[in-house]
Amino acid sequence: MKLKSLPQKISGPLALVILDGVGLYKGQKEGYPGNAIDLAKADFLKTLFQPNTKPEHIFITLKAHGTAVGMPSDDDMGNSEVGHNALGAGRIFPQGAKLVNIAIEKGTIFESDTWKEFIGTKEKPGYALTGSTVHFIGLLSDGNVHSHINHLFALLKKCKEVGVLEVRIHILLDGRDVPEKSAEIYVEQLEQFLQELDPTGKHYRIASGGGRMVITMDRYEANWKMVELGWKTHVKGEAEFHFSSASEAIKTFRKKFPEKIDQDLPPFVIVDENKKPVGPIKDNDVVIFFNFRGDRAIEISRAFEEENFNKFKRDPDVKVHYAGMMEYDGDLKIPKKYLVPPPAIDKTVSEYLANMGIYQYAISETQKFGHVTYFWNGNNSQKFNETLEEWVEIPSDIIPFEKKPEMKAKEITDTLIDAILSNKYQFLRVNYANGDMVGHTGVLEAAIKAMEILNTQIQRLYEVIQKVNGTLIIIADHGNCEQMIEIDKKTGLPKKNPDGTYAAKTSHTLNPVPFVLLSPELNKLELNSIKEPYGLGNIASTILILLGFEPPEFYLPPVVRWK
Repeated sequence: MKLKSLPQKISGPLALVILDGVGLYKGQKEGYPGNAIDLAKADFLKTLFQPNTKPEHIFITLKAHGTAVGMPSDDDMGNSEVGHNALGAGRIFPQGAKLVNIAIEKGTIFESDTWKEFIGTKEKPGYALTGSTVHFIGLLSDGNVHSHINHLFALLKKCKEVGVLEVRIHILLDGRDVPEKSAEIYVEQLEQFLQELDPTGKHYRIASGGGRMVITMDRYEANWKMVELGWKTHVKGEAEFHFSSASEAIKTFRKKFPEKIDQDLPPFVIVDENKKPVGPIKDNDVVIFFNFRGDRAIEISRAFEEENFNKFKRDPDVKVHYAGMMEYDGDLKIPKKYLVPPPAIDKTVSEYLANMGIYQYAISETQKFGHVTYFWNGNNSQKFNETLEEWVEIPSDIIPFEKKPEMKAKEITDTLIDAILSNKYQFLRVNYANGDMVGHTGVLEAAIKAMEILNTQIQRLYEVIQKVNGTLIIIADHGNCEQMIEIDKKTGLPKKNPDGTYAAKTSHTLNPVPFVLLSPELNKLELNSIKEPYGLGNIASTILILLGFEPPEFYLPPVVRWK
């Protein structure tokens, strides 16, 4: 895997800055009050996000959602995982939701070895048809970022068709990839679906639940207490709050915790008429985690699978038949069994650069560290060359992001500047998590502060890049903080709650993201002419062009070219 060298290349290092969750929202009606970028004192970034301004630079927008990142349609939001896959791979692969949709439509999901072993058929029964209860755990929404409720419905329907007697569902409430207080909608849909499958209401039922940012769905080992609390809720059937149904739980929480959005609701357990949990997970049960996205599925998978697990005491320490909707880490083989194989992403830009002897550097804080390493490398958690690549993780604070919107931006910048000044690395990539993680809280004031912090840090970074005659690219992987208030689809105006306050938007967006190029070689470069809109998949070939290599013919074309 060698590349042809070009006669031209940039003279200094190339730094790629990924402002996670910082999109560009220009379609709103005048006076939109929820754009954290517009509202922030962030003149440096605002100048860069406009064409034909000073300092002279190249600015365009990139498509970062839908088909441009391998999602089923352009109605689907982008996310950090598929975004970084596209950035590193240089072309588009069918992604999580799309792969699962195809597997369900074609029926291949039910022909997989795991489904046959765990569920089986009436002719060849699996564990579930010989006495085991089947448990489905996952995010209950149609956000299509981590999961989709329709996927759960398809799995439940098939279980009923083949004769599975006992099924329990452990629901994780969203409010992040969907409206912040929408759990009622999905719970009602699920309860109605279960009633149709099992009119008795005793055999196919919800067993437990809780907010996704409280239990089970931690990522990058930021807070194992979340996973432990999920274990107590789903496996032990233990929680402070007991209800007769999930709909009762939501109604009660709305009154008891009116300030809490869905992702922050406490764990609960469904109990029977004798106040006993209806669905604790027991030895020999089948457990299927139905999320397709990997980052927030790995830790709970490890808790169920690892023989010498030591992150918390598993009480009870059950032995189950566990599978994920997909393989969440292809290199570490987590989980061991899964229903739908992930996209086989190869020939990433990092692998090519390693083969060409280019020293590379990747840095982020814990919340996005896996994105600039694992997802960037095509769902591969290992380096291609230990000598040529350095990965640096700045530990994230365990604190609500709206309480500390600066997160670790300064520490990341300090460390990255040291790496640049070392003159060791020819390509450096960094992810700043603030726009996304603070944007997800729905707290506009915190998102504004986050953008002001990013403005300061990127300006610092640019000043250092100039000193070493380097080139800087600034992009984002998807939108979020630029649209912090829901839009009423009928009126096009900011949506309001019954009390007159604005309805916070906590999810990703469908907006384009910036591409900014600042380089001392700018007069030697020009925009490339392509028919399709530029997207995240065009970045890998752009990196190669700037570093003096001809991109592979199967890569999407670069954004710029040498004159």
